[in-house]
Amino acid sequence: MDCPVCKKKMSQENLGGVLIDICKDGCKGIWLDWMEIRKLDEKNEGFGKALKEALNYLRTNDDNRGVINCPKCNKPMHMHKYQSSNQANIDECYSCGGFFLDSGELKMIRDGHMSEAEEKEYTEKLISNMPEYGQAENDLEKEKNRAQAIRKYGSYITSYYIKGKFFK
Repeated sequence: MDCPVCKKKMSQENLGGVLIDICKDGCKGIWLDWMEIRKLDEKNEGFGKALKEALNYLRTNDDNRGVINCPKCNKPMHMHKYQSSNQANIDECYSCGGFFLDSGELKMIRDGHMSEAEEKEYTEKLISNMPEYGQAENDLEKEKNRAQAIRKYGSYITSYYIKGKFFK
């Protein structure tokens, strides 16, 4: 597989039960197939020389590089913060589920891995900065109230028919 950033050949390495692709001769980026990142995102996960080397690569990331294409399916990848680390930007392929980490980002993810409480607080902070989320919550509440009123009216009409008040 060729690196999506520098186009050099990536080599497959075992990071303690997880086979990944590393751009050893180029930018030192890492490719992880779907769900592999969850096996390495915390400090106590993975082992071996290849992991130690990958964690020692200096962070190099050209924030102006633009969109890269997935090395597996050639679709444009999407850059976003990793869900358990509010510091690391990662590239994700929404088609095949793979991730590309620039050099140093795996260490950044592991060092900045948030606890459940921190994740909740971070998520709430993100949501509070999205005014459309508050509007969507209000709209949902209105729809719930409307549905409840319709159910009550339906129950009233049904009981009216059953009690024979409407038909004699």
